[in-house]
Amino acid sequence: MNKFPVLISLILSSIAFAETKKELLNFKKEKDIEMAIVDDGVMGGLSKGSMKRSEDGSLLFSGNLSLENNGGFSSLRINVEKWDLSKWKGLELRVKGDGRTFNLRLTTDERFRRSPVSFQAGFPTKKDEWTTVRIPFADLKAGWRGMKLKTAFDPSKIEGVGIILSDKNPGDFKLEIKSISAYQG
Repeated sequence: MNKFPVLISLILSSIAFAETKKELLNFKKEKDIEMAIVDDGVMGGLSKGSMKRSEDGSLLFSGNLSLENNGGFSSLRINVEKWDLSKWKGLELRVKGDGRTFNLRLTTDERFRRSPVSFQAGFPTKKDEWTTVRIPFADLKAGWRGMKLKTAFDPSKIEGVGIILSDKNPGDFKLEIKSISAYQG
């Protein structure tokens, strides 16, 4: 029996899985990304977030977080064509923040009361310094409008990615995002 084709197949499989990082979004390169800001105004709050491209091409998410009228969150939401990241460990973000802790927010086809379940994990930022943060999929916790759920995250069905600030700290905030990538080990 000739084992040569099997050996070639194994080598090619190893090379395919040797990729350790896959860029998903680069805000300098991509211009037609479907994005929106969703603030606590949807429930009477007074927080105001905005987004724009910064001079270096990164995406600037900034605004003012208010706790007035039971408010307290501002979010940036990005729709993506379904991402199957089942072979990846998590997401890597290249960010420059203001020292606050933001949350990565992912959505899949999972629904609760006919609305998307969000899967979140926090990440710290350093004031005015570019950093790379990694968020393992295993760290994502399911929730719906502030209620914790026991739903498991399925990385093969990602429909949306976003950033939310809800740290109960009123005041101005700023986060620049250069890129979002999937990572392996």
